[in-house]
Amino acid sequence: MQLFKHLSRSSKSIYVRPAFGLSQFQQRNFAVRAQPDGAETSIGDVGEIFKVNYTVEYEQGLSDEQKKALKRFDIYRSNPNDPEDRPKYVSYYLDMQKCGPMFLDALIKIKDEIDPTLSFRRSCREGICGSCAMNIDGRHHLACICPINKTNTDKSTVSPLMFMFVLKDLVVDMSHFYAQYKYIDPYLKRKTPKEPGQREFYQSVEDRKLLDGLYECVLCACCQSTCPSYWWHPQDYLGPAVLMQAYRWVIDSRDEYTDERLEKIGGDMKLGECYQIGMCSLTCPKGLDPRKALEHLKHLYEEYKDRKEAELTTI
Repeated sequence: MQLFKHLSRSSKSIYVRPAFGLSQFQQRNFAVRAQPDGAETSIGDVGEIFKVNYTVEYEQGLSDEQKKALKRFDIYRSNPNDPEDRPKYVSYYLDMQKCGPMFLDALIKIKDEIDPTLSFRRSCREGICGSCAMNIDGRHHLACICPINKTNTDKSTVSPLMFMFVLKDLVVDMSHFYAQYKYIDPYLKRKTPKEPGQREFYQSVEDRKLLDGLYECVLCACCQSTCPSYWWHPQDYLGPAVLMQAYRWVIDSRDEYTDERLEKIGGDMKLGECYQIGMCSLTCPKGLDPRKALEHLKHLYEEYKDRKEAELTTI
């Protein structure tokens, strides 16, 4: 049975994995990928597979008249492990009267009822795990909380997060992102041991409020993969998601490694590559403001540097 039939070729290439680490004007295209066993990250050439310029239609046995009443979803499909596979968009049609309200509902319905080979990540279905981050109609979202416009029969396009290695279809390699998150020591660090009988480190109400808008991050990497600075220097720049979480621990009143944390994330490439572009805040599906957090973090780092220089001059 023929599952796919050729639908169209676009006269304009659709870029889903552009250049990393080098000038965006260079011809070759690179992505960063973490290596096993704690080795340093490497830069790999993905120049052969980063363009998608054609679409095929999954054969559902529908007439042209039937398709007019259905919603069309163009979904990015790719299997880099198959040397014969060519990245493409595959079109599927769904009756929105029989589908849930969110894009994840549509993806699950397609996988369960139409094409079981479709691969994507999902877990909580409530926007709290960050698993189903992807690009939907040109903007990064969590598919489980991104509603489908059921009154609009125009096609919707779903593709993986940009500027990350695609493992298969909508599944991207998050290992480099998690390695960067691990680098900032995202947990409470104390120098003073607990007193006998002490079970918790308490905060004032005011100190606790400082963490609002920071701790809610679900590490979906939507902001990370939409940041131009991260596109250019992913091997060095920590990115908005990781740096916002670094800021969350820097300002935590219970933590006693503030200066050490600032020293670790400082520098031109790690923190200095943030140019306050703001795409991170525009994209965040949780409504957080990484740009503002990084602005405050940069001020704290500058104060730390000034204080450190002043201490050195008095020695």
